[in-house]
Amino acid sequence: MNRRLLLGLLALAPATALAQDGPQPKLPTEPLTIITRDGKRHEFQVEMALEPQQQMTGLMFRPSVGPNEGMLFDWGQPRESSMWMRNTITSLDMLFITQDGTVLRIAERTVPHSLASISSNGPVRATLELAAGTAERLNIRVGDKVEQRIFGNTR
Repeated sequence: MNRRLLLGLLALAPATALAQDGPQPKLPTEPLTIITRDGKRHEFQVEMALEPQQQMTGLMFRPSVGPNEGMLFDWGQPRESSMWMRNTITSLDMLFITQDGTVLRIAERTVPHSLASISSNGPVRATLELAAGTAERLNIRVGDKVEQRIFGNTR
């Protein structure tokens, strides 16, 4: 999450949100498909983090993420995305996805609890968090396509 946005959200957040010590309830899920360069289609059910509070909490305190699950952070419009692993106890793969559903960048096997910024390195519409190792296991690479309703490219 972009640092200025994060600081702004923190200033607006109630004290109870800042003292969060457990995972947020599971968010509504939607289908998402990743099409790799070899034409394989990989289906996921992802939680939709649409509101600022949902996005601030993300997958914090979740003990695991299933192999066909994840969380999609919809930023609403293309922008720089910076994420971190604060209070995230399991390693993740982060896919930064442009407005048209193209994977711009992948941060693989992020470090649990790290406060280091993980940047999209360019404007993206969304960030997808998956279980660590998913990108390698499914051969997901930069340039692959993501189909989901927010990109307007679902079948």
